[in-house]
Amino acid sequence: MKIYLDTIGCRLNQAEIETMARQFRAAGHEIVATADQADLAVINTCTVTSQAASDSRGKIRAAARRGAGEIAVTGCWATLEPQSAAALPGVSRVVPNLRKDFLVADVLDLQPSTFDPSRTSGRRLEPLPREPLPGLHQRTRSFIKVQDGCDNHCTYCITAIARGAARSQPIPDVLADVRAALAGGTKEVVLTGVHLGSWGQDLNLHLRDLLATILKETDTPRLRLSSLEPWDLDADFFTLWQDARLCRHLHLPLQSGSAGVLRRMARKTTPEAYAALLAAARAAIPDVAITTDVIAGFPGETEAEFTETLDFVRQMNFSGGHVFTYSARPGTAAARMGGQIPHEVRKERNAVLRAAFAESERTYQQKFLGKIMSVLWESTDQLNDAGWQMEGLTDNYLRVTAVTPGARWNQIDSVKLVALAGEPGDSHLQGDCHLE
Repeated sequence: MKIYLDTIGCRLNQAEIETMARQFRAAGHEIVATADQADLAVINTCTVTSQAASDSRGKIRAAARRGAGEIAVTGCWATLEPQSAAALPGVSRVVPNLRKDFLVADVLDLQPSTFDPSRTSGRRLEPLPREPLPGLHQRTRSFIKVQDGCDNHCTYCITAIARGAARSQPIPDVLADVRAALAGGTKEVVLTGVHLGSWGQDLNLHLRDLLATILKETDTPRLRLSSLEPWDLDADFFTLWQDARLCRHLHLPLQSGSAGVLRRMARKTTPEAYAALLAAARAAIPDVAITTDVIAGFPGETEAEFTETLDFVRQMNFSGGHVFTYSARPGTAAARMGGQIPHEVRKERNAVLRAAFAESERTYQQKFLGKIMSVLWESTDQLNDAGWQMEGLTDNYLRVTAVTPGARWNQIDSVKLVALAGEPGDSHLQGDCHLE
């Protein structure tokens, strides 16, 4: 059977379809690049914003238009709106999040334990090395799911409702996934989860235990972490970065720089605590990149509170950030709050915050002009017979482009960073690979 896999949304969704691909391949099936080639399309949906939900529906309709034999739909939007998902053209199966890990086994009518690497009896399929997904999702980095669900109750968040209670993948399972990725040639492993920083709480462990074990038990060249909630960390956590294989990039969601808005969001931090955490990270990790998320136009956000957020963003000197226009999600506490901000005001505040992030991002990038950095090349396009246009990332999440005489996809090269290019908010560094 030929399988097409597609996703929208977070890195966790990406990690999940990579796992599905390995399981389908282990069972003897082929992963294809487009829906028109597929007997079955699997779409992993998102509903973090109304736009993400709309995009998810668009992905499903597109797969149907292109002639996928049948369509299985999973993910957060499908979990919260299963009847709407089932009504879309071509959809034959809707799989809720709590059943997502068994999707491949269910589709193929196999026991879930068939894919369990720790199983010692009965039928078990040997895990295969990781291969990049064909088509648009081909990546050099491997996204590995180590945690799912969330026990926080941030008032704006629908994901916690869609994903259920927090739960951790045991260390042996994570190590098996990391080793499969490395066997497939991966140079960078990215650990993902809904609430990654809570990993281990149900196992009487801490995330630092998982990181220390991966670094000790594997030879991964790079280990990167996805989003971490700031209240899960302390200053001692950053001593792990004495191992240079840990990527010097921390994504620490802020959501607001106003103490009052943070309280209404039910975030477990304050601007003061957040600032102290950033200071500790920067003291322990030289040149660390710190990025964040901020919501513009949360219910009741006054002009004064917005100014507090803007000022705080500027003071923190982030290396970049994502700004989300507040989107009311049915079923969340924030959707029922008074003081809903007019959409035009939300968009105006979004634009102001994006400009502030663009300025701080370029300031951070400029620090590295003239330096030689290691770059993992993630994409390549042939310019002509004499050269290839490469694009990739440093360990501290600087986006770099360079022209090389040969295709260097999935290779790590030392690159001299020579110039800034692109527009504010979408800038990158140009590199020179021809080092003497």
